Amino acid sequence: MAETVKFFAAPGARPPEKKTSGAAAYDICAHLPPDTQLRIAPSKRFAVPTGLYFEIPEGYFLSVRPRSGLALKNGITCLNTPGTIDSDYRGELMIILANLGEEEFIIVSGDRIAQILLEKEVPIEWDRVPTAEGLGLTDRGAGGFGSTGLA
Repeated sequence: MAETVKFFAAPGARPPEKKTSGAAAYDICAHLPPDTQLRIAPSKRFAVPTGLYFEIPEGYFLSVRPRSGLALKNGITCLNTPGTIDSDYRGELMIILANLGEEEFIIVSGDRIAQILLEKEVPIEWDRVPTAEGLGLTDRGAGGFGSTGLA
């Protein structure tokens, strides 16, 4: 059974849309004034407006993720990814895009810039232990970055 997420789209804003029946995420598009181009220079970032506002059911959140094609072809990604849109947020969805590429990236209104997923929050009950040894042993242990599979 599908969850209902209420949304408002400003005039001209495109609603979230799945492009194929097998897609897990919904595409999100830029919403800019007519005849406007947003230019993101290499190594720069910008919060791109979408014209979308959501009422997310309590106990859920939206996660914002980059589009793989933009990442591979242009070096464009979302900062703070996956971004989290909490159920009590009512402002406009802004997508923080970063240009990791070598060329300026141009966005016009209607361009697909990110994707969103509705996810269920899992409540956590925290159980504090007195020492790190109280956490239990694993094969990896406390090995840090790059340590997996080296034991």
